[in-house]
Amino acid sequence: MEQLTPADIGLPPVPDQEGKRRALRRMKLVALAFLLGATVIFLLTTWAQSAGWPGWVGYVRAAAEAGMVGALADWFAVTALFRRPLGLPIPHTAIIPSKKNMIGSSLGEFVGTNFLSEQVVRDKLQRVQVSRRFGEWLAKPENAERVTSELATVVRGVVTVLKDEDVQAVMEQAVVRRVVEQPWGPPLGKLLEQVFADGAHYKLVDLMCDRAYEWVRDNHATVLRVVSDRAPSWSPKFVDAMLADKVYGEVLSFAWAVKTDVNHPMRLALDKFLGEFAQDLQNDAETMARAEQVKQQILDHPDVQKLIGSAWSTAKGMLLNAAEDPSSELRRRVREGLRHLGERLVSDEGLGGKVDGWVQGAAAYVVRNYSTEITTIITDTVERWDAEETSRKVELQVGRDLQFIRINGTVVGALAGLVIYTVAQLLF
Repeated sequence: MEQLTPADIGLPPVPDQEGKRRALRRMKLVALAFLLGATVIFLLTTWAQSAGWPGWVGYVRAAAEAGMVGALADWFAVTALFRRPLGLPIPHTAIIPSKKNMIGSSLGEFVGTNFLSEQVVRDKLQRVQVSRRFGEWLAKPENAERVTSELATVVRGVVTVLKDEDVQAVMEQAVVRRVVEQPWGPPLGKLLEQVFADGAHYKLVDLMCDRAYEWVRDNHATVLRVVSDRAPSWSPKFVDAMLADKVYGEVLSFAWAVKTDVNHPMRLALDKFLGEFAQDLQNDAETMARAEQVKQQILDHPDVQKLIGSAWSTAKGMLLNAAEDPSSELRRRVREGLRHLGERLVSDEGLGGKVDGWVQGAAAYVVRNYSTEITTIITDTVERWDAEETSRKVELQVGRDLQFIRINGTVVGALAGLVIYTVAQLLF
């Protein structure tokens, strides 16, 4: 089964954790370099000033001193978020390890309030136009084939996992028993009544009349033998032959008349009989009882029992073969159906609007009824984290950006110190 990547479903790639650690260490070294640079400049200018260098050295010394102080203050502030600076038990430090449960609870509440509100979810899904985007994606043949392959994999997995005896038991309970319990007479009678009313049985009657005429026409010897066998023993043979010929001719004429005349009394009588039979299947207790007997005889037949017993095995084999064969009729129809659905989602605004409405309604229902359970995932997950591990996780994610605070503290502190020293020199 092909593995999906975050890019396939529109998500950014998963960052490299080791790469993040290297980047964090690098930024820490850069921030430390700024602090060390300010310290070195401060020491050199202090020496130069004591050695009697010109007055501009004082400006540089003041800037370096303020930059060093700013760097140390911001180092303390950034470090205090994740651990105790220098291991000292200073109050209000190691904020994330000591307050992780409160942070997790606040984060869950923030997400629930600002992201899992029904209105926010509906507005977002309305702007996204899920049906159109999904339709455009599904209309592409390669994507329809991909979805078909995934569905085939699911079908194979489900069919393989299911136990044959369990499925067979369900089929017998849900299908066979319902067939047995349901009386056949009334529904069969209603069906036949509709068929007779529409005249759909006329072709069958025509076929029966044709076959009856052809049988009489092609079985002259059989008719003669039947008549001769029924004749008295004292009757002369030539009389029997003449009578048999006469009977055969009448039977043949009768069969021809029934065959060619659609209004023949025999046909009309047959229509009447069929109509009455359809009514009896619905209303006559004796006829319905006979129908039930026929039903039971059919179900008790060994071939029928064998068919019922092998139904799931046959269906299972057909499903597996169709799912595994990319060129099978089933997969071809599913693939074409998915592609056609994608095209309709793009072109049919009514269908797209309905799908968007269903998606928004489902998402709103989930948010409305399960937002608390969703945000609890955040809270419970944070609570299960080890305090030190939590601090490392958070620092790994945002620590690199926080190092810029130290760098900026050094630069801004130096500029502020230079400005203060300059103002002091001008005033005093």
